[in-house]
Amino acid sequence: MAVTGGTVSDTGVGGLTLGGGMGWLTHKFGLSIDNLESAEVVLPDGRVVLASADQHPDLFWALRGGGGNFGVVTRFDFRLHPVGPEVHVGFFFWGADQGREGPRAARNAIPGLPEETGILMAAAMNAPPAPFVPEQHHFAPGHALVVAGFGSAEDHAQAIAPIREGCPPLFEFVGPMPYTALQQMLDEAAPWGARAYEKALYLDDLSDEAIDVLVEWTGDRASPLSFVPIFWLGGAYARVGEDDTAYGGRRTPQYVVSIAAVCLDTEALTADREWVRSVWDALRPLAADAGGYVNFQTDPDEDRVRASYGPAKYDRLARIKAEYDRGNVLHRNMNIKPA
Repeated sequence: MAVTGGTVSDTGVGGLTLGGGMGWLTHKFGLSIDNLESAEVVLPDGRVVLASADQHPDLFWALRGGGGNFGVVTRFDFRLHPVGPEVHVGFFFWGADQGREGPRAARNAIPGLPEETGILMAAAMNAPPAPFVPEQHHFAPGHALVVAGFGSAEDHAQAIAPIREGCPPLFEFVGPMPYTALQQMLDEAAPWGARAYEKALYLDDLSDEAIDVLVEWTGDRASPLSFVPIFWLGGAYARVGEDDTAYGGRRTPQYVVSIAAVCLDTEALTADREWVRSVWDALRPLAADAGGYVNFQTDPDEDRVRASYGPAKYDRLARIKAEYDRGNVLHRNMNIKPA
């Protein structure tokens, strides 16, 4: 039994959920907040309340996407789903010398993948030194697509076949693994103690122009851990009503693109922070709107926070903030100011 978690196994449930929460199960079961039944909350005035559809419903709405602006959640009650325990994984990697063809093959295949899959594209990355990667390709620059299948092996094989046909990868790994191993698959990409910086935006489509940007900036990273994870948001995600939760992104099929600097020393971080900003600036004219996923924002920028929620949703959040935290005690976050 599982619920939508992140793509790194040690991501904290609190921050993940309160901002939305996306991972391998988003396509099949929606965001973490879409599976939240209730939350126990310690409010800034010291009261402890249970927020749900029936109790403190405005607070419950705000917690599902509004971040840590309203209280400290000490318990989450999630709706669980049967998953695995064994799932099917396809990892496809295209080298930098395969240019734009690999990312375009991934782009062309993603929207047609069934809901029984979890999808993550990793652009502008280096191949990991993992056992399933041929040694001669360790740390090779390029782009990857990971497709996790939660149905049968036959269904998964059929789903991933067009990816190979679109552009044969430099190497691939296809096989079964425990769901818990899938959850740990990217842990080495976010090691403890790493210095990090991140900006994100939404794209309606991975257009040729967007792929050109990602390919152009592939080799300009100082750290081999810096990369661009891209989440496809479709399926169950897109069936939730636009105003059912406080989540800032539109509930239409789209991509969320995170440009992430992950560095082991401050010198590399200084260089890759500028890399993140340059890639973000290049993609910004192609973005679906002026906002971004609040869990993927490092800079506490009031204008970006407002843009992420849109005027109507931000105003509602500000009124709820005034009710539960008028003094803005909880402000070291992507802050929503009380109305």
